[in-house]
Amino acid sequence: MEKTIAAIATGNAAGGLGVIRISGENAIEIADRVFRAKDKSALSRLRGYRAKFGNIVFHGEPFDEAVALVFRAPKSYTGEDVVELSVHGGLFVVEKTLEAVLSEGAVPAQPGEFTKRAFLNGKIDLTQAESVADIISARGEEAVKASFGALQGTLSKKINAVLERLTDCSALMAAWVDYPDEDIPELDDEQLSSTLKTALDELNSLLNSYDGGHILTHGADTAIVGRPNVGKSTLMNLLSGRERSIVTQIEGTTRDIVEDTVRLGNLVLRLSDTAGLRSSDDPVESIGIRLANGKIDEAQLILPVFDYSRPLNDDDFGLIEKCRGKKAVAVINKTDLPQAADVTPITEAFDRCVFIAAGVTDDFSLLEKAVKEELGLTEFDSAAPILANQRQKQCCSNAAADVSEAIFALESGITRDAVNVLIDDAINELLSLTGKRATVEVVNDIFSKFCVGK
Repeated sequence: MEKTIAAIATGNAAGGLGVIRISGENAIEIADRVFRAKDKSALSRLRGYRAKFGNIVFHGEPFDEAVALVFRAPKSYTGEDVVELSVHGGLFVVEKTLEAVLSEGAVPAQPGEFTKRAFLNGKIDLTQAESVADIISARGEEAVKASFGALQGTLSKKINAVLERLTDCSALMAAWVDYPDEDIPELDDEQLSSTLKTALDELNSLLNSYDGGHILTHGADTAIVGRPNVGKSTLMNLLSGRERSIVTQIEGTTRDIVEDTVRLGNLVLRLSDTAGLRSSDDPVESIGIRLANGKIDEAQLILPVFDYSRPLNDDDFGLIEKCRGKKAVAVINKTDLPQAADVTPITEAFDRCVFIAAGVTDDFSLLEKAVKEELGLTEFDSAAPILANQRQKQCCSNAAADVSEAIFALESGITRDAVNVLIDDAINELLSLTGKRATVEVVNDIFSKFCVGK
């Protein structure tokens, strides 16, 4: 029998309400011992989806008013009996309520244990469970939309549709091979090839959308680069909404990489403000410059910044060359000052250029539009099925490789039973993706990354 678990389900900060969640076979019995309803009735007599108003009691003494909400198995988040105690949101009150619940026999929940029980009890599959963590960590509207779609089963339905095609093929082929004397219709090569190619197209469609989906849900790793005093730190501070980088007229002020996660419209950018790119004999500044060059190679998006009020120099031209072939949006800054730069080399080198005056405006709508276009997100449907993480991508990629190999084997005239082995391998990968055949280690690793109380 699973132990009854309990945890604080709300944030670790004072608020209007705090919620303690209890789940397990003895959840209602334990809640009854710490909650006294105003009408003197017991929670054990309450039907599911019903609430009572009363007091929380610890060591026989009431110390706060509360609402107890009862969910009966299997119609609860975890699939077990669940009670949620809503108390006033002071940190001491919430923690004392949890202490009272634990003193009556519940045990502290581990990270993600409520959602893990929902998965183990068949309430959700593994892709939906992972989407819960993505919703909690979402920093923008598009990220929420994509994660909520996964929670509603958009990815699961897509994968299950492919699974159904592959399973039907596998079952018919296995039956035909194992029972040759029975009147079982054989799949002809053209029909089998068509079914496998359709499955492969759907898997490749998911894989092709992975980069865009991952950027939507997790943000784009973005480097702000340029020579000293072009306005990189000012841009960083404006996008962050606070002073993250020191801004002075002294060249070389930024020597290390300053990082922050910001929202640009509906997009999330994981920004890195880097040291100014130039030749330097200062050993500390040189390290910062080396790190800045490394960021150019690693980042998913580069924002090279140029100074509209100063002529381009060798450092600017060097930066233009370093950005060739990479996803980049050129930012031509300080347009509130008289023009001294010939911007033609910039506009010719970059598909997208944005002219701004970062020191006097916070309107970055043009920058947002250019970034979306550069990342290929302008027409991206965040409500469509999306692979949310590397685990899902790897399972999908392995399945696609198995199906592709099965198509090649079929067209090469290899025996049907060998083709069927490859199809079964693809099926196993997709079952692992949804969690129906995931190992204990994989499941434990996924839920260990959740917050306690979810």
